[in-house]
Amino acid sequence: MPNLNDFFPLRNTIQKITPDDHKQHMHYLEAVKAFSRITYKSIYVIDYQKKQFEFVSENPSFLGEHSAEMIKEMGYAFYFKYVPPRDLELLARIHVAGFDFYEQVPEEERKQYTISYDFHINNMRGKPLLIHQKVTPLFLTSQGKIWKSVCVVSLSSEKEPGNVKIVKEGDTRIYNYDLPGNFWKANDLKKLNDRERHIVLLSAKGYTINQIAEFLFLSPETIKFHRKKLFEKLKVTNISEAIIHVTNNKLI
Repeated sequence: MPNLNDFFPLRNTIQKITPDDHKQHMHYLEAVKAFSRITYKSIYVIDYQKKQFEFVSENPSFLGEHSAEMIKEMGYAFYFKYVPPRDLELLARIHVAGFDFYEQVPEEERKQYTISYDFHINNMRGKPLLIHQKVTPLFLTSQGKIWKSVCVVSLSSEKEPGNVKIVKEGDTRIYNYDLPGNFWKANDLKKLNDRERHIVLLSAKGYTINQIAEFLFLSPETIKFHRKKLFEKLKVTNISEAIIHVTNNKLI
């Protein structure tokens, strides 16, 4: 079974926070709290020096319906209690692989990368909920170690846990982690054509197939054809999953 140290590898152990380190994050939590008030997603901040959660948003609906106060108080013990054993082992592997990846990235670029993955959390009734989590560094120490990261949690559009990816801001590549082979592989991000992009955007606004057809001066049958091709490309089964997938993977 994983233990707490699996989530806080030695390579990123922070012994001391310098005065210069502290200067960079004065009052930053006010911005995080403001953001959490205008999104339906769950937000929390990890402090890798203290090995605990510094902030958990009051809308933790995607953290298994558990209260923000309880999650913050429990810290990583929350995962050990509410993440199924198989997924807990997966999380430990992801943390090791993620920190290995960041070790190869120049220090000045580390905050440009975001890692995402899917895993189950049991809700208060013991029912597993598959969630999608994105984590990106907020602050580094003067030695380049990741001090604090912000995490955004939403429902997953996938069918199984895993799906570990890293993307860099402004880059057209995506780094997928091969779990059986234990290595990272760079691939080009999937791109939507203009028609697929319009269908996703209009669907997200609540437009029906007929309304989309009217807006794009096409027939409903043509819209259905392009939706089917879109679902095949994204490996999803409906437009709701397509919207979540496109949003989570920054395809528009």
